Amino acid sequence: MLLAIDAGNTNIKLGLYEGSELYVPVWRLVPEHLRAAEAYDVTKVRGLFVGSGIGAQEVEAIIIASVVPRSSHALRSISERYFHLKPVFVDHMTNTGLKILYDQPSELGADRIVAAVAAVEKYGAPCIVVDFGTATTFNAINSNREYLGGIITPGIEISMEALTSRAAKLPKVDIERPRSLIGKSTEASIQSGIVYGFAAQVDGICRRLKAELGDGLAPGHGACY
Repeated sequence: MLLAIDAGNTNIKLGLYEGSELYVPVWRLVPEHLRAAEAYDVTKVRGLFVGSGIGAQEVEAIIIASVVPRSSHALRSISERYFHLKPVFVDHMTNTGLKILYDQPSELGADRIVAAVAAVEKYGAPCIVVDFGTATTFNAINSNREYLGGIITPGIEISMEALTSRAAKLPKVDIERPRSLIGKSTEASIQSGIVYGFAAQVDGICRRLKAELGDGLAPGHGACY
């Protein structure tokens, strides 16, 4: 089995694969669960496997995409101490089948690399990949499977936190699609701004990216990962 780990700023996702099939539902941890490579951390991960009836010895390889150095250190230690395996960390040097045309390839986050690879494998190229995480990223891949670059904007949660922390009378609300574009309450107005604001952002940026890419990218053709 392959253990694939996505370590982001907001949470850490673990997926266990048998061949190309996801063996169990994706597990999630928060970065605080991996403060340091100590017994506590190993216990957390061991608990996930024990609870699913899966032995550590069944894992044959580990691959990690991490954008958090502290989590990377802890995950490396857990891989070696609990699974007795040396993990592969995805970076700009990993042979993914994509050619990275970033000016400084080493600056490109592993999360953006794996999102681009997954989209091309599933949808083909050219494509545009939009990833909603701590940041919202847009990634452009041409028909030659070349990663051209992209756009980074503040994510939904960050935008919400900034809005409510800077405006004393604006409450934090659940992110839900409002019943109408025009909000009839403060809560509905904020929800409308978040939902339709980000939808318009995605529509507008993707439209501009399609025009710039050209490259046979037909209207409506794109991948959202």
